[in-house]
Amino acid sequence: MTHTAATPMRAIILFDSKTSGGSTDRLIDSIGQKLAETGAYVEKAKCKSTGDYSFVKEFDVVIMGAPIYYLVVSSELLGALIQSNLKSCLSGKKIALFLTCGSPELMANLLYLPQLKLNLIGSNIIAEKIFAPDQTSDPAVIAKYVDELNEAYRKGQ
Repeated sequence: MTHTAATPMRAIILFDSKTSGGSTDRLIDSIGQKLAETGAYVEKAKCKSTGDYSFVKEFDVVIMGAPIYYLVVSSELLGALIQSNLKSCLSGKKIALFLTCGSPELMANLLYLPQLKLNLIGSNIIAEKIFAPDQTSDPAVIAKYVDELNEAYRKGQ
């Protein structure tokens, strides 16, 4: 599907979060709202490690995000990449990643993003971001991530 004014980008945010209404949930809502403000159609879905992800094929961009718990990307998102049909449904999709964690950004880039990226080898990752606790509610940081995602999406058309 081509992104034009007549056919907006269709994005799905696949996420995991242990707490309802926590910082990751609020960040997901903020990313979705900011994308919608740019004209994108956005849905969100909570990951289950053994879910059916056939619906992902309907979207142009798949945004995947989760918090870090005990030095590991939240288990439902990783589980979905390993145990379900998610990985096969991502074929040909543009993918954006984000993680929320309290670790320094360098450590997070070296230890946590690779946990996702190892399961996405060969995928078209167009944006990635580690959100520190003070950034999960910062409109400027969220807007920059969404702008980078949109720009990478447009360039890949």
